[in-house]
Amino acid sequence: MQNLYNAAHTCLMQTDIAQKLSCAQQLYTAWKNGELSRDNANAPLVETILIPGRPTKPELVHPKQVKQRKLNTPEGQRALLHAVAHIEFNAINLALDAVYRFRDLPDAYYGDWLQVAAEEAYHFSLLQQRLMEVGCAYGDLPAHNGLWEQACKTDHDVLIRMALVPRVLEARGLDVTPGMMQRLHEAGDTQTVAILEIILRDEIGHVRIGSHWFHYCCAQRGLEPEATFRQLLRDALPAPLRGPFYTEARLQAGFSATELEQLIEMEKNWGEDAACRRE
Repeated sequence: MQNLYNAAHTCLMQTDIAQKLSCAQQLYTAWKNGELSRDNANAPLVETILIPGRPTKPELVHPKQVKQRKLNTPEGQRALLHAVAHIEFNAINLALDAVYRFRDLPDAYYGDWLQVAAEEAYHFSLLQQRLMEVGCAYGDLPAHNGLWEQACKTDHDVLIRMALVPRVLEARGLDVTPGMMQRLHEAGDTQTVAILEIILRDEIGHVRIGSHWFHYCCAQRGLEPEATFRQLLRDALPAPLRGPFYTEARLQAGFSATELEQLIEMEKNWGEDAACRRE
């Protein structure tokens, strides 16, 4: 029987896109079929992974160097597709790393994140095909490495990972996707809109998985989830999360009404809070 952590690490470090997509799907199937073992004695030691498996392109640049283009132009539509594809590719690695790295969770945790990896691979394949249809390929445009940098910053604690990756970075996608869909619809790009509808539906589930395991970790440690999440945001983020927030999707994804109110208040009061932290 194959070792789960070995298998997740192999897939995580795979640089060939087609192989990574296939591997992510096969891992989830193997888990559901009971073909993966959580034998820690034969698992690789957990290591910091500064560079996960990725192709040589896209070139990674500072976020400010990633040009923003209007969505009513072909160049803008290609740039948006490429940016979303890059997010989804990174999300495959993030889900696999959550399996490989954190080893003292219930079996359901590993099933959840292997499902996420498989669904992110599916999303990427849809975007990859759409990029080809508009005369572009993944890697043709530069991208930034913000998602994986956050993975490195949270690789020491599963509670912090669940709080700051699914519930911050991926939840931000819930907020901005409806606006992107509306602008693409106005530009007549109904094919991309249909893909984003699938991604938005699934990403609500992914954030909900993060919320579930964040609450699980809080319960294990005797922590109050809403206060803990609020403090982690204050400690980790250089700037507040900016609204508007997609309330309905965030509620479906495991945020409480109180948390949403707190996000709005934090955005409103961030300057005052930052001054207090500096004193």
